[in-house]
Amino acid sequence: MATLPPSTSQQIADAAGLDERYVREWLGGLSAAGIVRYDPARVTFEFPRSHAAVLTRAAGPDNLAQLMQYIPMLGGVEDRVLESLQHGGGLDYAEYPRFQATMAEESATVNDAVLVDGILPLVPGLPDRLTAGIDVLDVGCGSGHAINLMAKAFPASRFVGYDFSAEGIANARAEAAEWGLTNTRFEAVDVAGVDEPGHFDLVTAFDAVHDQAHPARVLANIRSALREDGVFLMVDIKASSNVEDNAALPWGSYLYAISMFHCMSVSLGLDGDGLGTVWGTQLAERMLGDAGFTDVAIVDVPADPFNAYFVARP
Repeated sequence: MATLPPSTSQQIADAAGLDERYVREWLGGLSAAGIVRYDPARVTFEFPRSHAAVLTRAAGPDNLAQLMQYIPMLGGVEDRVLESLQHGGGLDYAEYPRFQATMAEESATVNDAVLVDGILPLVPGLPDRLTAGIDVLDVGCGSGHAINLMAKAFPASRFVGYDFSAEGIANARAEAAEWGLTNTRFEAVDVAGVDEPGHFDLVTAFDAVHDQAHPARVLANIRSALREDGVFLMVDIKASSNVEDNAALPWGSYLYAISMFHCMSVSLGLDGDGLGTVWGTQLAERMLGDAGFTDVAIVDVPADPFNAYFVARP
């Protein structure tokens, strides 16, 4: 619809190769929500360019519709969450079959746009060090796209990705092979058990720490894994640790829903701390300090309004 003039439901259905009756009902809902504009005189529907700018894949990191893919997925575990509300406990990561792919798509839109040229330069001198060649670990690497992007851009550096999802690691290895990368290694491990003191010059964690069963232990392991002149780049949800502050956050209620139906529940399912999505920048900064990071800066990236970027040094 973003490329069509005002059109009838039949014209829209024909253009998309869909059934007209279902398209007509769907358009009625979008019209009632104000997402598309309906002209009753001409019986046409229009998708305004200003709406398309934040509701299509062409919007890149600004695509709000992409986030809504989580809602039907999380609806699939509603009964399990209701059980946990009554009896406590949590859920298993395997109960979210589409989560890995959806998360990979969401993070890729940001990383493809700004990782190499916008995010890594947040650390002064880091691109030059990566060009010369350093050792890098990505904790909770998921499908490994961030690692592969960095490995492609900085062939002299060596990159390792850890994640406990076998599916994610398989996808990471496949992409690295497709790109012909020889400076990457991916392992399916629980990052809470990583014990590699002084092995890395840079450790990254892209939207992963809040999901950990024991984030304090993970942060301590990251601190131990860094060399003394190393740096930790942590990307995590931009929210407050205080409920009252999140009332003014446009996506605050969405974050709490994601937390209750996935992040918190999966952590509790692993007998973890259950911090959830909305652990907040205040708690994150305090936990970084407890892990041994004495120099912590929090930076915003305009292309990624949902996350805060922590640059932490021992």
